[in-house]
Amino acid sequence: MAQYETIRSVGVGARAQIDEGLRAHMNKVYGLMSVAMLVTAGVAWSVGTSDALMSIFRDPMTMRPNILGWVVMFAPLAMVFAFGAMINKLSAAGAQLFFYAFAAVMGLSLAWIFKVFTGVSIAQTFLITAIAFAGLSLYGYVTKRDLSGMGTFLMMGLIGLIVAMIVNIFLGSGMLAFAISVIGLLIFAGLTAYDTQKIKNDYIQHAQAMDQEWLGKAAIMGALNLYLDFINMFMFLLQFMGNRE
Repeated sequence: MAQYETIRSVGVGARAQIDEGLRAHMNKVYGLMSVAMLVTAGVAWSVGTSDALMSIFRDPMTMRPNILGWVVMFAPLAMVFAFGAMINKLSAAGAQLFFYAFAAVMGLSLAWIFKVFTGVSIAQTFLITAIAFAGLSLYGYVTKRDLSGMGTFLMMGLIGLIVAMIVNIFLGSGMLAFAISVIGLLIFAGLTAYDTQKIKNDYIQHAQAMDQEWLGKAAIMGALNLYLDFINMFMFLLQFMGNRE
């Protein structure tokens, strides 16, 4: 693989510097992701545990979204596409601010789970997701196997999954919802390992240039990808493990 050829082509001192820089880069990625998760959790809990705030987005009795609720539901998807289109025009600080704003909007879109599922089941599902995510991300980081080949397959599956989810909003099929949850869980489990390896490989390939602006943006994009992997695994697992109120 190209990244391993890059490492072998540099001297011992440079190799050690790349290794040290990689560890710092990965720590920054996970740190940014963790802060975003806290923002999402804080917003979701604050809104989801308040009847007054929750009623702004959903019917208090049926939990069906109103017009504003639909906007909040699809806003994160629109922001992801916008972020990808704007990343080269934003500064690293601007990209980080956008990432945290996205995490807050995601919290609004997920607030309903605190009305539908018990707090204990949410906490248990979060813990299991965290353990699974850590294992999958560690595998992506340490494996010598090239996972790039599965990237296209997973992205095609993700597009199909999004289409199926939109269709099922109108169909309301329980069987389709179950299939979406199973397939979605598998897709984002694979993406967790794939994205982790890609973050590592991208850093190694650009390490010698040491472009601080690029490194800052790359860490934010990596954190966003892993954040999305975690959130989606959590939500699909909650469909199986969550105890409803």
